[in-house]
Amino acid sequence: MSQGKLYIVATPIGNLSDITLRALETLRSADFILCEDTRVTKKLLDHFEIKKPTISYHQHSDIRKTLEIKAMLAEGKNLALVTDAGTPGISDPGNMLVHDLVYKQNLQTEIIPIPGPSAIISALSVSGFPTDKFLFLGFPPHKNKRQKFFKEAVSYDFTVAFYESGHRILKCLKELNEYLDPKRQILLGRELTKQFETIYRGTVSEVMEKMKEERGEFVVIISK
Repeated sequence: MSQGKLYIVATPIGNLSDITLRALETLRSADFILCEDTRVTKKLLDHFEIKKPTISYHQHSDIRKTLEIKAMLAEGKNLALVTDAGTPGISDPGNMLVHDLVYKQNLQTEIIPIPGPSAIISALSVSGFPTDKFLFLGFPPHKNKRQKFFKEAVSYDFTVAFYESGHRILKCLKELNEYLDPKRQILLGRELTKQFETIYRGTVSEVMEKMKEERGEFVVIISK
């Protein structure tokens, strides 16, 4: 029996129209869909009238879940991995699954990327900052090493990008303001592709003055 294939499928970060034809085709043809949150993925599947069984796979999944997935692939099942929004594996537990299957379980199966939306790339594309070389830092630490994170983020001589959650964004900007050159420009993208998408440009101080809504998911881009 031939091995099944694992598809890493990017899904919309907000606007459902951003899903690709190839992503829809892959989700419809998969035997099972691995989801960060099955409830979130169900809304996507229902919208596109896709009826496929789903399996939960998230940051708290343990080795038993990995072995279950490995066994399904060994049985020839084709699996599609999705995250709640965007590209799996980018600041996302999907990366851990691929690592464990390839490097710990020595799984000899095809792992196929189905590209699509990414909040970080969307923000960079409208930043106007140099993107021939940039550094992506994921999320800042919640507590320990936050100061170190921001000191390093402002020290590079190229564009730097990272994510931050709504309930920490003001704290993040205040911390960033302590270390960033007061004239250096940033872009702050909030709820990208969604109904209330907002993009702020300027120095950290200017962005803090303009920002009227803290809820949602944010991308922070620091100019070179």
